[in-house]
Amino acid sequence: MVFSSTVFLFVFLPTVWLLYLLIPKNCITAKNILLGITSLLFYAYGEPVYIVIMLFSVLFNYCAARGIGAAMERGDEGRRKFLTGFSVVVNLIILGFFKYVPWLCSLLPFDVPLPALSLPVGISFYTFQVLSYVLDVSRGTCGVQKNYFNLLLYISFFPQLIAGPIVAYEDIRAQLSDRTVTLSGTVSGIRRFIWGLSKKLLISNAAAVIADAAFAAESPSSALAWAGAVCYCIQIYFDFSGYSDMAIGLASMFGFSICENFNYPYSAATIRDFWKRWHISLTSWFRQYVYIPLGGNRCSTARTVFNRIFVFFLTGLWHGANFTYILWGLWHGGLMMLERLCHFDALEKKRAVRPLLRLYTLLAVAVGFVMFRVADVGQGFSFLCAMFSFSGNPADASGYFTPYTVVLLVCGILFSAPILPYLREKLTQSGHETLCNAVSSVVCIPLYLLCVMTLASSAFNPFIYYIF
Repeated sequence: MVFSSTVFLFVFLPTVWLLYLLIPKNCITAKNILLGITSLLFYAYGEPVYIVIMLFSVLFNYCAARGIGAAMERGDEGRRKFLTGFSVVVNLIILGFFKYVPWLCSLLPFDVPLPALSLPVGISFYTFQVLSYVLDVSRGTCGVQKNYFNLLLYISFFPQLIAGPIVAYEDIRAQLSDRTVTLSGTVSGIRRFIWGLSKKLLISNAAAVIADAAFAAESPSSALAWAGAVCYCIQIYFDFSGYSDMAIGLASMFGFSICENFNYPYSAATIRDFWKRWHISLTSWFRQYVYIPLGGNRCSTARTVFNRIFVFFLTGLWHGANFTYILWGLWHGGLMMLERLCHFDALEKKRAVRPLLRLYTLLAVAVGFVMFRVADVGQGFSFLCAMFSFSGNPADASGYFTPYTVVLLVCGILFSAPILPYLREKLTQSGHETLCNAVSSVVCIPLYLLCVMTLASSAFNPFIYYIF
């Protein structure tokens, strides 16, 4: 089930929300059971078989964390390390079996008989989330959750189950047993959900039409290739940030507060700054559980280079079993190390140079996303050659730009910059915060109606990150 579907908008969400509100405020256990059951139904709607994998993952890691906690209480360091390592290995084996084994077998010079298995939706996200819980318990940075159903809700909570954000257990631990649905939180959540829905259905889907046409062309002109690259940047940002907005808004409607996942990444001045703003929860996960344990930047320059390149190799591999994702990750890791060696952090402080740095970052991100989008490395380099050959008929791209599409793409370009936060800050400073909230709520009404009309006339609307 996807958020941008009539089943979710008009059946699942209103039913679950009304039932949730009917349960008395002090019956938090009943509320958790309702959310746990409905979250499983949400997942089973699209993955009726693979729900068993997720349930096993939660049960296994629940038992592992209990064992780790008991070992820590007894001071048995060897058992703690063994159970932690065993848990990590089992989780990675499950993820690797479904996500990477078919790809690795396809690279072999001989056929390997494998059962026809599809990738369980959201497995990369919930695996990393449950891993963070076990590792935090082992580190002693969070306590053991002794209520299995609370841990199940933490992993399976439907707003962030399929495509994140990857929520740290400690950030939501207290909310599992104590939270309140407030009017302001509900209104804010509904506004955030509608804004995310509009990002997906209005802007991302409009950009997808041009991006898909460009990447499907056998020999695109330079103009069409550039149009496709730019539109894909718009598509993937508004698709994924739109999902994150909807997840955060839905969580707020049920009394939860989860982390932000985007902070206007296309306004970044460097690739390092870009990764502080793009998919923030994944960046934080790799920094906390891979980069820092490897030594981070507290070691020699050569080791720091290795650490960052390795982390970005894993970042690319996490996104998918394809050399295109690996190259995309290495591209970002290489640029980040180049920025470190060339002291881009000092250049970033110079106001006169900042516009050039932003232009460089946008170009680097667009080039990287070409490799991220294509089916194979060969197509990626062919597409990049088309972009930088500056050949072909520029009019080839003009046929895809209708007046309606142009308006939506212009909105996409404008809203990818932090214009709205700037205006909100100015209005708040001048004492007009109430007016700002009222205007936001009013604007959401036509946006929602436009989304519903768009949804009624469109086909299935999956999110890009569902495949990861």
